Amino acid sequence: MSRNDVILTVFAAILVLFSLAVSLWVPRRDPGFPGRSLRVFALIAVLLVAAMLAAVEVFGESHHFGEAQGGEEPGATVPTETGGGGGGGGEGDPAAGEQVFAANQCAACHTLQAAGATATIGPNLDETLQANDAAFIRESIVNPSAQIAEGFQDGLMPKDFGEKLSEEELANLVAFLAPASG
Repeated sequence: MSRNDVILTVFAAILVLFSLAVSLWVPRRDPGFPGRSLRVFALIAVLLVAAMLAAVEVFGESHHFGEAQGGEEPGATVPTETGGGGGGGGEGDPAAGEQVFAANQCAACHTLQAAGATATIGPNLDETLQANDAAFIRESIVNPSAQIAEGFQDGLMPKDFGEKLSEEELANLVAFLAPASG
């Protein structure tokens, strides 16, 4: 359990305990509750709800999705320069990308002739990559759920896979896969 999870749990527990106390325990002690202290009660309730919402905004996990891409919005496509022939600046290394493919056990799910992979759990990359460019390949790795509309099944590609790779590993993997895209 992370530090943020503990903080959110504490805020939620305070809100829940307050709600239970003012609905179950306080009315038994004081049947006229909230009576003249309605404004104070309403202010405390609003402040607790606002504090909980602020805690979710500040400590919630959604702020971490874009960090792997340098702070961009979740799902944003980051263009990667790949190409067929040279080793110009910003391009990945296809040979190193083949090692990334092997080290991350991509062959356990995908068919890719260039890697000697024949698995059928995930999409056949020999067929899929022929119709798509480097940007699509990168997005499929970093944000696989965005590709569901393209006909892939949800839940097969680990959703956080792109976060496990460094920018260099990702560029190398895309450089390895991109030549198959034609």
